[in-house]
Formats: sequence, C-alpha cells, structure tokens
Amino acid sequence: MLDPFLFREVPALKKPVLRLGLSGSFGLDEAGAREALELVRYVFWTPTMKGLTPALKDALRRDRERYVVASGPLLGYTRGGVRRAAERRLRQLGTDYLDVYQLYWLSKMSALTGAVQEELLKLREEGKIRAIGASIHDRPRAGRLAEDSILDVLMVRYNAAHAGAEQEIFPHLARRRPAVVAYTATSWRKLLRPPKGWRGRPMTAGECYRWVLSSPAVDVVLCGPRDAAEWRADLAAVRDGPLTTADHAWMREYGRAVHG
Repeated sequence: MLDPFLFREVPALKKPVLRLGLSGSFGLDEAGAREALELVRYVFWTPTMKGLTPALKDALRRDRERYVVASGPLLGYTRGGVRRAAERRLRQLGTDYLDVYQLYWLSKMSALTGAVQEELLKLREEGKIRAIGASIHDRPRAGRLAEDSILDVLMVRYNAAHAGAEQEIFPHLARRRPAVVAYTATSWRKLLRPPKGWRGRPMTAGECYRWVLSSPAVDVVLCGPRDAAEWRADLAAVRDGPLTTADHAWMREYGRAVHG
C-alpha cells in the first residue's frame, strides 16, 4: 500500500502522483533530472529547462502514462497564441498530449478571457491537453476560480511565510475539488535563513516541503533542486512523513517571523 503522505490519487489529474513534484527552474542538470524522474511523477516543464528537457523526453518515450507533465504558453492573452504554444510544446517534447496546460500568472502574463477559455476547452476536447490550469498570485480570485471556473488545476504560492491560501483558497475547493499544486515552498529560500532577531535554527528545505504537504488541500508541492544531491535530500526529508504538531507549530511561528 502506498504511503498516503507521499502518494496521492488526484481525480483532476486522473493519475496517482508522488506529492513531491519536480521543476527544473533552478538549473537542474541532465544527470540530476534523470535520477529524479526515476521516482517523480509530476513534472513542471518549460523549454528553458535545458537539463530537464532531454531527460523528460526520454522518460516520456519509455512510459508516457507514468508522468503528469505541466506546461504552458509564455504569454496567454489570445486564443491563437494559446493554441500555437500548446502545439509547440507537444512538438518540443515529442508527445501527443500535455497532462496540464496552464496559463501563467493570471492577470500578469495571461488572461482568462472568453476566447482563451473556448480555445482551452477545444484543446481538451481534441485530446491535446487533459487538464486546464493556471498559476495565480491573487488569492481571493483564486478562491473564486476554485469554486466556479473551467480550471482543473490551481498552482498557488503556499509556504510557512505565506499561508494566506488557508483562508482565501482552500475553503473554496470543496465544490469542484480542482487539484492544488503549491510552489515557493522555501519562499525563494528566505525560509532557509533565520530572520533578524530569531533565536534558534531556520527551517531546512525538506521541512519546508513537509510543512506544505501537511495541508490536506495540497496535492503536489514543487521542488526545484539544483542538483541530484539536493533532490535526494529533499526526497529523504519528505519520506520522514508528516510533521509533529509541535514542529508544525514552531515552523508556523518561524514563517511569521520571516514574513516580518
């Protein structure tokens, strides 16, 4: 039986996933990517991730149904641009479909207009994408989209220093239960450095991931290792399982101190 803290069957994704997802955003090299892909299931990918790209293409050729691949257009303002970017991503990866096609940073780099929504639905009907997603910083809007929208997946900021999703997003998930992918678990590494006046140690990266995964609302937390050693350390920490009540409490207090 799979460990429910480590693995989860996510209805919106239609596949079981390791709850520690992989991103190549911080320069993960090809060797590290290949090692991580032996276990990881959820992969956030863009063409700029040079080390991850060849490793992911090979992994998809071997076993496409194993992986949940999330990607999107650099800018998603027009229906034509959204379609062209989706078809380009398919060619770049050599795959027939993307598991999650997401608009990046709604209201900043993309817009969920009527025309864009129509095109996303067409791409899903054609089988070129399987789920529609978006990343968003506006938590109140994310809560509204969780309750009523075409979105199957929400990628949101959530960590011990930025826990507002607990009030503004997570209570709105029950109606449709879109998948939730959390990112910036370390708050861009700020949680790894003690703030001025803090007496005690800082959180480790592994503890940051465990803190995020302690929320039942979170399906996947993205990990951005710089090399294979960081991936192994993060994975080993998450394998330790849920935090104790006491550890969760001091980390929440620490996160408030980091937030300032």
